[in-house]
Amino acid sequence: MNGQVAGTSMDVDGEEYHQNQVSIQRSLSPVQRASSVPHRLPHFTVGYVYSQDMMIHSSATGEHPEQPERISRIRTAIRDANLLQKMKQIPIRPVKRDEALLVHSQEHWHKVLAIQSMTPSEIFESEAYYESLSLYVTSGTTRAARLSCGGVIEACLAVARGELKKTFAIVRPPGHHAEPEEHMGFCFFNNVAVAAKVTQFLTPVRKILILDWDVHHGNGTQRAFNDDPSVLYISLHRYERGQFYPCGPFGSLESCGEGAGIGYSVNVPWPKKGMTDADYIHAFQQIVMPIGMEFAPDLVIISAGFDAAVGDDLGECFVSPAGYAHMTHMLSGLAGGNLVVALEGGYNLDSISNSSLAVARVLLGEAPPELPPMVASEAGTETVWQVAMEQSKYWKSVNPKACEPREEVDEISFSIPEILKGHRQHFLYTQYQMLQVPLMTKVYEERFGSQVMCTNDFLENPTIIVFVHEFGNLRIELDGKPTCDVQMENSYLIDFSKELISWVRKENYGLLDVNVFPRPFASPLPRGHKHVESWSREVLIYLWDNYIQLSGAKNIIFIGHGPGCHALMELMESRPVGMIRYVNTVIQVVGNMTIPLIPKDADELRAWYSKNSVVIVHPEHPAFAPDARLLKRHGRVLQIDESKPIKLIMKGLPLIQDHIRQSLVGTPQ
Repeated sequence: MNGQVAGTSMDVDGEEYHQNQVSIQRSLSPVQRASSVPHRLPHFTVGYVYSQDMMIHSSATGEHPEQPERISRIRTAIRDANLLQKMKQIPIRPVKRDEALLVHSQEHWHKVLAIQSMTPSEIFESEAYYESLSLYVTSGTTRAARLSCGGVIEACLAVARGELKKTFAIVRPPGHHAEPEEHMGFCFFNNVAVAAKVTQFLTPVRKILILDWDVHHGNGTQRAFNDDPSVLYISLHRYERGQFYPCGPFGSLESCGEGAGIGYSVNVPWPKKGMTDADYIHAFQQIVMPIGMEFAPDLVIISAGFDAAVGDDLGECFVSPAGYAHMTHMLSGLAGGNLVVALEGGYNLDSISNSSLAVARVLLGEAPPELPPMVASEAGTETVWQVAMEQSKYWKSVNPKACEPREEVDEISFSIPEILKGHRQHFLYTQYQMLQVPLMTKVYEERFGSQVMCTNDFLENPTIIVFVHEFGNLRIELDGKPTCDVQMENSYLIDFSKELISWVRKENYGLLDVNVFPRPFASPLPRGHKHVESWSREVLIYLWDNYIQLSGAKNIIFIGHGPGCHALMELMESRPVGMIRYVNTVIQVVGNMTIPLIPKDADELRAWYSKNSVVIVHPEHPAFAPDARLLKRHGRVLQIDESKPIKLIMKGLPLIQDHIRQSLVGTPQ
């Protein structure tokens, strides 16, 4: 259903929805159809939208990151650089009901309008509800939200009608998190989505590219056009396996749209914080610009959140003003230069004003500042490659081979992680006669072949230990170490293996050693295969279903180390009944990493996990912060004063051994 109003409480089927949209279009009066911007004067090709009235939306404490000064500081920075006088101020006005209903439901419209009638006591009493949606409300919220949305509409119409070439909508509150039926994440109306719809209805513009460089995924914007091939939505954002706001899989690289819109949603999901100009420019060169040129839009709208900027504590990334200038410059080459910049997030006042000033300079025709020589990070390169493999299914211009992370390495060469994994396999075989576990599918064998080893009595032993880790991921194992002492890291894991296996054999236990650090595929995955991040979980599920659960073991102990803990927790979520029935205990050695949690809605599994789990962490782990609530959701939490993940598990081995012995008391051996 075009516009993604499907699923809202508007009780209309497809045909009724189409008629409703036509009705809404016709209801826009001739006055409303007329532009609010005078015909372009020769010396004005760039415009801006701004109003102090949008500052009346302000939290009671004045400490909320989405503060009114965000827009005033941007305007002041542009004015002080003597650029504001070169830009035409576009009159602002509130979004109208029929415009908002092109994206949002009637219930949503009334919900936002009702805020302006709330009494101070009602606002106070509803504070917890709005905080759960990452919002705050005041008596001025409704007007500010309507002006923000209406301002972006006017900025788009001015460009779409040819009255101005480029515009900058300096507006707040932001909009890209607002979904058809819900306000959330500082957002009330989806400014850019509504403006794109209105522009398509009232002007000749049909194809629109929305580029969202806010550090958060624009879930509301993608939702609005998820099945609409006339709008191409591209987002670059922190994702972190769906743990970064707004959370969930919707912003993953596999979230590519649906129905007629399949392929018209493009997500570049950064796996961690700290992404830089080099990573963003690399993504632009390999993904954004090739797809943008192939799509050939009539208009480009930037959802310009500046929370990935250097200095923003919420985004924790390092995009510079020059980086934003270069991205703006590249996008100016599309759609004949028809470009609208609409403010979204960005919460450091210095960062947002400096970045916006750099963008404004490019809008006014200045060349972007020169960037120093730079190379994308390993995480950035890997992410862009994976996105390229996914998007090459839909766009001929995307070439995964051109952005392979190791394109400079000969095909006959081996990476250091592969050499280390091969060496460890040889060590386990020659020293302890451990055998390679066969993986009976081609994709598993290609991904994890030779990385799953077991003792020769694994299938018959009544007590087995499953050790899940990610050996070979040097970014994790070196843990920020300034020198890359690979041999030392290799010896740490081998030393631990010696200690663990010697103890396992002494106690007459069986051992399954699972390295869930996957090898990259040599070629793009066939259509329909899962995203690369899911393979660690999938291989554990495969081993559980085909080996562990079918073995003769009466006692099963899981030990997760580092990133392997996440794969282990995902196995528990996928096979909760088997875990509760067969597993004695789960030990996670996480160090300083985030402790994975059981979902809140899995009550029985959570209760079992709390009773049968041990977590080993560094004493300075965030879980021990005064306001942290994570500890109560785990069983025993043990502290070991060691920051390096490999050395931590070595120091923790005596504690692990004691806990395993205790968990087996009174059980068949």
